[in-house]
Amino acid sequence: AGLSSTASAFSSTADDQSAWQMVNPAAEWTPRAGLQAAELDGMLIVMGGRTPRPPRKPPLPGDSDLHSDVWRSADGGASWVQLREEAEWAPRAYFRALVLRSRIFVFGGQNFMPVTLPNGQLISKSKFFNDCWSSANGIEWRRETAAAGWSPRAGLSGIALGGQLVVLGGSVNDDSAIVAGPAPRTYFNDVWRSADGVSWTRLVEEAPWPKRAGARVAVKDGALFLFGGEAGFLPRPGEAELPYFNDVWASNDGGSQWERLVANGDAPWPSRPGHEVLLLNGAFVLFGGFRPDESGFGEDNPNDMWSSGDGKLWQLLPKTPWNAVRTSQVKYDFAALTVRSQQGRERILTFGGDRETFNFFDETQYLRVDNDVWRYGDAP
Repeated sequence: AGLSSTASAFSSTADDQSAWQMVNPAAEWTPRAGLQAAELDGMLIVMGGRTPRPPRKPPLPGDSDLHSDVWRSADGGASWVQLREEAEWAPRAYFRALVLRSRIFVFGGQNFMPVTLPNGQLISKSKFFNDCWSSANGIEWRRETAAAGWSPRAGLSGIALGGQLVVLGGSVNDDSAIVAGPAPRTYFNDVWRSADGVSWTRLVEEAPWPKRAGARVAVKDGALFLFGGEAGFLPRPGEAELPYFNDVWASNDGGSQWERLVANGDAPWPSRPGHEVLLLNGAFVLFGGFRPDESGFGEDNPNDMWSSGDGKLWQLLPKTPWNAVRTSQVKYDFAALTVRSQQGRERILTFGGDRETFNFFDETQYLRVDNDVWRYGDAP
């Protein structure tokens, strides 16, 4: 049976009353990408991620400081207090943090440890994680498992649904656009769930949607939706098409069976990874993400926002994300969540993010990572 559509495919998020406001131009935590954010007991929590280092000569693509710090805000992101300089879990980026039964669960992700061989070749020695940790306050962390049932991976998707943690897709090994092997990058389309982060059950080994990393997932009316992602950062040799997705899939049973709502190439929004899709006032809002320019060295990030009530029909929203006037101001690999104000208004908050390109000879590249906080929703 197909998913039932809502009465209206769009919602009030499509009107001109919604606006972007900067909450904090430079938070107390360092600029970073691949971080995560969560809301716990009315407090905002930001943790982990990577901060690019100043350039070396010759360039060392992806050279970064990895974080396992934890920060808390009690005023909607305007000010931050450090809870932990280094949590018990290993520093990482491109992981997932979810809240279930008043605990934050952190799992997956990677560090970035390239090494130079005696012949001068640069290869990846990144560690990919499949451990799971949890905390009731962001301060004390408990290891739930050192190795979940799913294999180590980064860029995985995850969400809390029906009292369970759900993990989908992701990839292992670094992309050749950044640093080569030794093993090629491998992608997943499996689906797993857990009620406690300790024991994990595989729902499906290979879902019908193509293997990918960087997909976004959201829940509406008990159904699980998956949007976009990538199977590589740049076109494969001899190919012109970017290996990006703009398909939409949905599951009514928590991730075991899937229905394709929009075929890849058919959505009105450009395919992308590093984006976000959040539910706001009953509608999906999609924004942000990465796209390279035709040279592959610059960026052509999608400066658009889209809304949908059912995942099938999409409407272009009048605002640009973060009030961006240039594509270089559009972020990817940022953290974001929907929060409800004391007045009951729903708003989207974003934290940090990346604006780097693949031009590793640009000595200002490392500065294109942010530590700002933004709010999107009804103007106060």
